[in-house]
Amino acid sequence: MKIHFLGAAGTVTGSKIVIQTNGLTVLVDCGMFQGLKALRELNRGSLEVAPATIDYVIVTHGHLDHCGWLPKLVNDGFSGKIFCSHPTKEIIQLILQDSAKIQEEEAEMANKYSYSKHNPALPLYTTEDVEKVIPLFKVVLPHTEIKLTTNSWFRLFYAGHIIGACSLELYVEGKTIVFSGDIGQDNDVLMFPPEKPKHADYIFLESTYGNRIHPKDDVLFQLETILINTYAKKGNVVIPSFAVERVQTIMYLLWQLKKQNKIPDIKYVIDTPMGISVLDVFKNNTKWHKLTPSDIDEMCDMFTMISNFEDTIKAIYDKQPKVIIAASGMITGGRVLAYLERYISESENTVVLVGYQAEGTRGRRLLEGEKELKFHGKYFPVLANISSIEGLSAHGDQENLIQWLSELDAAPKKVFLIHGENIALDGLRLKIIDTYGYVCQIPTLGQVIDV
Repeated sequence: MKIHFLGAAGTVTGSKIVIQTNGLTVLVDCGMFQGLKALRELNRGSLEVAPATIDYVIVTHGHLDHCGWLPKLVNDGFSGKIFCSHPTKEIIQLILQDSAKIQEEEAEMANKYSYSKHNPALPLYTTEDVEKVIPLFKVVLPHTEIKLTTNSWFRLFYAGHIIGACSLELYVEGKTIVFSGDIGQDNDVLMFPPEKPKHADYIFLESTYGNRIHPKDDVLFQLETILINTYAKKGNVVIPSFAVERVQTIMYLLWQLKKQNKIPDIKYVIDTPMGISVLDVFKNNTKWHKLTPSDIDEMCDMFTMISNFEDTIKAIYDKQPKVIIAASGMITGGRVLAYLERYISESENTVVLVGYQAEGTRGRRLLEGEKELKFHGKYFPVLANISSIEGLSAHGDQENLIQWLSELDAAPKKVFLIHGENIALDGLRLKIIDTYGYVCQIPTLGQVIDV
């Protein structure tokens, strides 16, 4: 059996791992690379394993770095089934349509203003390409064994993280292989605690926060303080957020503060069409999270929902203080760029980072104190206040990752550490060795390992 590490090896993006045997080839996740230019350029290349030879794709959840390359895979020849949970299918449809639309708009703008070195600039894939992917989806229920061949099967189990997210148990060649996917926090605001694997010969474990412990700070108090301080300066609060789960988490927290009369009575804006659509996914899949339909309705009542870009422009030039939640979470694109172009150079405003910021993203550069950012070919000085609330991450920290391994009935033959930057990967490797004595390996991008 060969394992091809085609993404999320030495980086947190582009998740793609191929399990290849004599009779079966399975791709686990099919994510887009984000962040550093050297990684983003890989999106334009060809997969080292010919897509036409892949029998099945199994997607753990609907974030872009786990599903965003599916249209390219299909364009390059894949025609098999794509397995995932029901909420994940709904999320992926929204994510891919949004991704294609953003790419088309950015290519159009780059061509119009001639700031791309490519002539013409082209999207990686289009909305028409996305439509070719949808018929290939096959929804599966958690804890249900799905046969792939006579002697191989898989099942999904709950991972927390975002709605629909699952870990994966794959039985092939007489071996049990477990993929964590992305693991949520045990005390997440909206998601239930992740389930733990009971047996595995090989484990592929995410390591996003492998060397860090989330602060135990009161995130409600942090959010309240930021809003009050910014309002006192008559400024605006901009919260770049992932449209899936993070937007809904911030909405929930603001709703709780509003019910307690702890935050100003100002306009609270949700400006992410996809984030708004995800609220319907929450309503349609109530067994996957902690909110009731009435909670969702009451929570939504306090927000101004913006879908049309004309309303975005009106909101940007509205001089009244307000709170804006807009995608994308790492400021790589989307509506949030329009707000930051206007607000990031004004000292009375605040930008609040509430999720992981990958290497090479604008969010990471803000987090590290960069004094100017580039949007759409222009540089803008960073004069707004930059705050971070790390405790809101949808990823479990080192303690959560170590606990996730705690119910195994025997030591796995090896733990492969993936989906992390180098320092995080090595920090988790050392912690696993100290805690359990398990053999760990940190694969490199493009590496092929025989098992």
